[in-house]
Amino acid sequence: MRILCSNDDGIHAPGLGVLERIAREVSDDVWVVAPETEQSGAARALTISQPLRLRKVSEKKFAVSGTPSDAVAMAMEHVLTDKRPDLILSGVNNGQNIAEDVTVSGTIAAAFEGMTLGVPSIALSLARFSYDRARWRTAEVHAPTIIRKLLETGWPENVVVNVNFPDVEAEAVTEIEVTRQGFRDQHQLMIEERTDLRGRTYYWFGFKGQKSQPDDGTDLKAIYEGRISITPLHLQLTHEESRKTLETALSGPPLVSLTE
Repeated sequence: MRILCSNDDGIHAPGLGVLERIAREVSDDVWVVAPETEQSGAARALTISQPLRLRKVSEKKFAVSGTPSDAVAMAMEHVLTDKRPDLILSGVNNGQNIAEDVTVSGTIAAAFEGMTLGVPSIALSLARFSYDRARWRTAEVHAPTIIRKLLETGWPENVVVNVNFPDVEAEAVTEIEVTRQGFRDQHQLMIEERTDLRGRTYYWFGFKGQKSQPDDGTDLKAIYEGRISITPLHLQLTHEESRKTLETALSGPPLVSLTE
């Protein structure tokens, strides 16, 4: 089995090293193609207005001067031309990707890019509620068996599997929960205004980190309570109930007549 590893934290991120070790527990044919620099929050962006550069870091390891989606596309179309990967792993992200995070996450985006190119893809993230240290071992201990079980079970070709590990030690994980995507009950984004040394104003985006009150069965609730969360995600964003309502109100001839 050939596995392609990528991420959004960049080629030198510690989580990528963890991901490589996880992948090697599953296969001995592991390749890495990841962004040259951190691309957190890049979502599914593609670089189309400037050239990309590909740098060989070491055997089977490359850096791309672009986004996570760029990296996966370059891997598929330029690096791994002799044999396509059988599986794409993205992560391990330094921070959870749950709830509405999934729409802006570069980690999830790399997996979606792989999925759209026809390769089964899994995103892996490590929740961080305390920044004193990252519990990378939790992901490293539990991920290989989860990946093997997912491969054994299978999932639809239009689905990405989103795995989040809780902010607890590996031995403290007592349960895996297959969840649905949650939604926080409070806005998390904050924009801080600062002044540089020349007296000019600039702004820094960040997140409040406040916990919400999630429903049972959601990725949020599982992570808050120390469980590994596994959520199947897909790109079908159509809201069927609204579509039916709008169809009744708007479908048919144009509402404005241009004939006299």
